Amino acid sequence: MPKSPTPDTDSTAVDSDGDRKRASSSSASSSSDSLSLDSPRPSRGGSPTSLSSITSTSTVSSDRLDSFFRTVCGRQLNTMNTTYFLPSDEAEIKRMDQEHRMLRFILGGKSYVGPVGEVLASSKFPDRRVLDCGTGSGQWCIELAEEFPKTQVIGVDLAPIQPREVPPNCSFELFDLDGQQLPFPDSFFDVIHCRSIYMGIRNYPLFLRECARVLRKNGLIILAEADSTPMTDNKRPMAYSEAPGWSTLWEEYRRGLYKLGVDVTIPTRLRSMLQEIPSLKDNVVAQEALVPIDPLLLTIGQLSWMNQDNLIPSVIPQLCAVNGLSEKEAKKLVENAQKELYYPNVRPYSCWHIAHARKSNNVR
Repeated sequence: MPKSPTPDTDSTAVDSDGDRKRASSSSASSSSDSLSLDSPRPSRGGSPTSLSSITSTSTVSSDRLDSFFRTVCGRQLNTMNTTYFLPSDEAEIKRMDQEHRMLRFILGGKSYVGPVGEVLASSKFPDRRVLDCGTGSGQWCIELAEEFPKTQVIGVDLAPIQPREVPPNCSFELFDLDGQQLPFPDSFFDVIHCRSIYMGIRNYPLFLRECARVLRKNGLIILAEADSTPMTDNKRPMAYSEAPGWSTLWEEYRRGLYKLGVDVTIPTRLRSMLQEIPSLKDNVVAQEALVPIDPLLLTIGQLSWMNQDNLIPSVIPQLCAVNGLSEKEAKKLVENAQKELYYPNVRPYSCWHIAHARKSNNVR
């Protein structure tokens, strides 16, 4: 397995539910192409049909719901992408929302980095649009739609797990981002947001090129991914002897991603990959946040700890289906890691890599 290269970011250390109706289903076809949750399916590589007609309610008949999900080791997974093995169930939705709250604290109360407001305000297009790739629980889309009510916010995901009740300028579509042309025309979005999705994308450079294609001139792309390398303070790689259960679990998880064809070094290379895109290379800003995983630290540490505590069991389906472990072996691995999460000999940290770039105004 390839080792992680030196990160290409500037370091920034960080130390310091309401119930919602969710769409257990959303209207879509069983095809793996882009599927609008509220409107007819768009043509491949073209504009989604009648964006202005999209409503705020997403429904799918119960007799079709099973086609969107499969069960692996007792967890509900999507059926559109067999590379992405994190679940699409209520427990994972809760974890996604915890992760979202944690990142808002890291980002100073916002859910994004970069000049989102400036980009939308200065857009020369009458229809301002934002795309959220891998929207998951849909919380990011909802908050952005509320903050910018005159902007159409579209979230795409692999499973119809988003809320039913959303702002009128927010909508969701089903689409597999892995290795396909995005189902939108050139220069269609002012802002593109991508967070925690690399685990389901085997050709990340191709995905970035597609994002650049559908991004408008002067538009903004935002990337955020967490490194799965076990580490402690000052980004020091965690020694196996310090936390053998924790280290073994994440090494096994990374081995599974490698077997699936996923590049585990992507989070540390966001800047350099954006710089490989001609229309983005001159306007890249990259940062990183070293986040403590400690329930005794207020807010960020607590949310980070809860996120990890819920994430660890979520990797069991991959450990079984990809790594070849029995369910008993996978659960034992998780149990050992959780024991060291609850009673650590050394404080674990996670490193989030965040980058954004504006598309050049001089591209043809």
